[in-house]
Amino acid sequence: MKKVGRNREWSSVVGLLGILLQLFLLIECAATRRITQKNSQSDLQSLYPPVQLHKLNNHVLVDNGLFNITFSVPGGMVIAIQYNGIDNLLENENKLNNRGYWDIVWNKAEKPGIIYDKLEGTNFEVILQDENQVELSFTRTWKSLNSSSLSMNVDKRFIILRGISGFYSYAILERLEGWPDIDVYQGRMAFKLNAKLFPYMAISDERQRIMPTAKDREMGRELDYPEAVLLTSPTNSFLKGEVDDKYQYSLEDKDNRVHGWISPNPRNGFWMITPSNEFRTGGPVKQDLTSHTGPITLSMFFSTHYGGDILALRFRNGEPWKKVFGPVFIYLNSVSSDDEDILTLWTDAKEQMLIETENWPYDFPLSQDFVQADQRGTVSGRLLVSDSYVSKRLITANSAFIGLAAPGDVGSWQTENKGYQFWTQTDNEGYFLIKSIIPGNYSLYAWVPGFIGDYKYKNYINITPGSRTRLQTLMYNPPRNGPTLWEIGIPDRTAAEFFIPNPQPKLQNQLYIEHYSEKFRQYGLWDRYTELYPNDDLIYTVGSSNYQTDWFFAHVNRYTFNDEGNKTYIPTTWQIAFDLQEVEKSSNYTLQLALASTNEAELQIRVNDQDADHVPNFTTGLIGKDNAIARHGIHGLYWLYSIDVPGSVFATGKNVIFLKQSRGSSPWSGLMYDYIRLEGPPAND
Repeated sequence: MKKVGRNREWSSVVGLLGILLQLFLLIECAATRRITQKNSQSDLQSLYPPVQLHKLNNHVLVDNGLFNITFSVPGGMVIAIQYNGIDNLLENENKLNNRGYWDIVWNKAEKPGIIYDKLEGTNFEVILQDENQVELSFTRTWKSLNSSSLSMNVDKRFIILRGISGFYSYAILERLEGWPDIDVYQGRMAFKLNAKLFPYMAISDERQRIMPTAKDREMGRELDYPEAVLLTSPTNSFLKGEVDDKYQYSLEDKDNRVHGWISPNPRNGFWMITPSNEFRTGGPVKQDLTSHTGPITLSMFFSTHYGGDILALRFRNGEPWKKVFGPVFIYLNSVSSDDEDILTLWTDAKEQMLIETENWPYDFPLSQDFVQADQRGTVSGRLLVSDSYVSKRLITANSAFIGLAAPGDVGSWQTENKGYQFWTQTDNEGYFLIKSIIPGNYSLYAWVPGFIGDYKYKNYINITPGSRTRLQTLMYNPPRNGPTLWEIGIPDRTAAEFFIPNPQPKLQNQLYIEHYSEKFRQYGLWDRYTELYPNDDLIYTVGSSNYQTDWFFAHVNRYTFNDEGNKTYIPTTWQIAFDLQEVEKSSNYTLQLALASTNEAELQIRVNDQDADHVPNFTTGLIGKDNAIARHGIHGLYWLYSIDVPGSVFATGKNVIFLKQSRGSSPWSGLMYDYIRLEGPPAND
């Protein structure tokens, strides 16, 4: 026994030395790499023309020899990008303020009603102008308590570097103490490209294709909501009969690093590259828009998409606030040879994304609000899982998501929206290293695939400039009250493992016929439930049913037709049938219920009693507004309920749990299950 103990101690020492060495090498290599890259960049810069700034009457043009970009003055709208012999990559037919711009969606707290603000500047300043770099600032200062405008100071920055085929943009948004209460729902940067040039969109290796045009959508038939259009007379006949919906091209933020468009003639690419997620809200699996029909390319910084109004930034009681969004990099590339595969533009864009990510945080933004690398900190440690019902030994938290966000309750990171977040994943031994953290006070959060619930470290973590915080081994005890009697699904916070039907033949997107793993992005799958279960609702029998084929991915309403022939929706009740060989009547059982998505839903649970007039054993109440069902997501916000079930309600032999989603009327009122587990009473010690 002593030998085993020593081995474990030695293993811990080796692991600790390993992470210390990893941290040391990372810091040393990063410093060396930055020096090398800076020297290499200086050498390369001498091979390219100097950056030039030209001020004209109502606009300013910056030219670095590879491309030039024109801004309105003092508004700061991108009105033209000239590249590779093309006069303008942006849509010339659009108004000058509708080509390349930042915007905010907001309203006054006491006055509902959405307001779109394109953050047009009122003052222009050249921050830096030399042969290697130009940085421009377009600002707008809020002044009056009687003003009806957005109560924020805005500073939009654009950076053009020598020898770099593209430009950087970031913005500083600020509210001072005492300013009016407002709600802010969305912040983004948008580019509307020349429709005659860019027909091909790429957002991942698998998700890329020829896209319909905006005119194709105008000629099509609107479906259940304006974003979804059936293409009836597209220019490209191959697209006829498909559904186009911008939400079909959403990505989780952790995967949303590069996306954009390809022009076949001339052979150019236009790419949005996001080197860091620190300024985005809602954590690494928050979903948002990317590129879509237009052609349009977006950089979404925050929104209520796939979460609902809980993700809105609500400023109350004169709360001050300041945050830097970006920089993001708008990358331009081209293929000179007709013999070269045009998709090398996508490959090159991915390589450039890796370069930009490696160089984060950048050392060239000149705003004092952007925190440089030497002013940031690191946090390292190891995460293990303790669940004695799974293993008597500690379990390695392999590929766990772990990160820093504003102090809050367990799991609050997924709705946190005003601060910065810094995330990574553990290695196969549970070790982690979180880099480039902006100074501040944080909580450390985590969740582990394969286990329910959320972890939160007990202490706050204070990051100071240059700090290196090494934590002791962290222990996560996932919710558990007793042994597993049965389970449905995989605790991974999505419904992806459940049965996802094929779309209706006349309502499909060919991209997701080919890429089967993302078929949940097809339009209209909510109505497929009624078509697959025309008479009776889903019944799942533990021991014989298979959740991959017998558990529909979304618990949605059933459609019927009223006397006027109109489609209406009514609630549905699912059943889980199972046997218990023996029941401890005086003990408590636990139903662990993890939800991957909820939208205007109420889940009522009854055990061995289907009578809706009887009070349910448990109800969630009305919850959720993430709209993931309509917007083709396989998850929204995560919900976990640990439900006590008295043994007295169970019977020896056959039992049934009834799951009723009681809110009808809408096709999208419903929920997605992540994982369900019935636990027996705690085992005797």
